[in-house]
Amino acid sequence: MNIRKRLRAHPEMHTGALNDILFILLLFFLIVSTLANPNVIKVSNPKAKSDAKSKQTVVVTVNKDQQIYIGQKQIQFEQLEPELKDYLSKETDKPSVVINGDSTSHLGTAIKVMQVIKKLGATPVVAVDSH
Repeated sequence: MNIRKRLRAHPEMHTGALNDILFILLLFFLIVSTLANPNVIKVSNPKAKSDAKSKQTVVVTVNKDQQIYIGQKQIQFEQLEPELKDYLSKETDKPSVVINGDSTSHLGTAIKVMQVIKKLGATPVVAVDSH
């Protein structure tokens, strides 16, 4: 009588290297996502039904207190035209300026900003959330 246990092979897959690669990829995407657009002023954008992307030359932000920012630099409305002229003079193609307005901000300020952008020969693009 053969009472011995039969030796059975237990197949194993070593996933140590796979775990290392996944961890490195996760770190890479986390770091890249935080560096994607560091010049952002937090505002509550209005919502839109369609999504349109434009190559942004410069971002002008109007927050709920009617303060105007170019990138992260706060400026007065009187300084807007000369500051934008400096940014737009570096562009070779037809530049576009993204206006990032808070949904609770006064519409008149955003329209004045658009008029200055058009006067400088750039295309104003209003940023909205697509939800």
